[in-house]
Amino acid sequence: MADSRVMQAMLLDFYGELLTEKQRECFDLHYNEDLSLSEIAEQSGISRQGVWDNIRRAQAALDEMEEKTGLVRRFSQIDSALELLHRQLEELCGSTEGESRTLAEKALGTVKALESSRG
Repeated sequence: MADSRVMQAMLLDFYGELLTEKQRECFDLHYNEDLSLSEIAEQSGISRQGVWDNIRRAQAALDEMEEKTGLVRRFSQIDSALELLHRQLEELCGSTEGESRTLAEKALGTVKALESSRG
């Protein structure tokens, strides 16, 4: 995954509940809300160093969970495969007729339903 902030957000979405409340809050404010360490410290009532420590510990815990489970990696692979399948089925729908087209359209409908359920 190319964009580091997107990856951080996904890690937080997948594993955030495993962090302490302070870690989750600091990580979210830093990566999702794009607040500086000083801004987070002021808002949270802890030192800038405390914010940095919470973010660092959260990152280590999130990375460890991803390393052990690979959920974000697999989700990304499935998401990419679904997008490719969608494009291929659209192309197939445009180049076939009759029963083949009907089957391709049904398959495309299934793929679209899966895409819309992923969030």
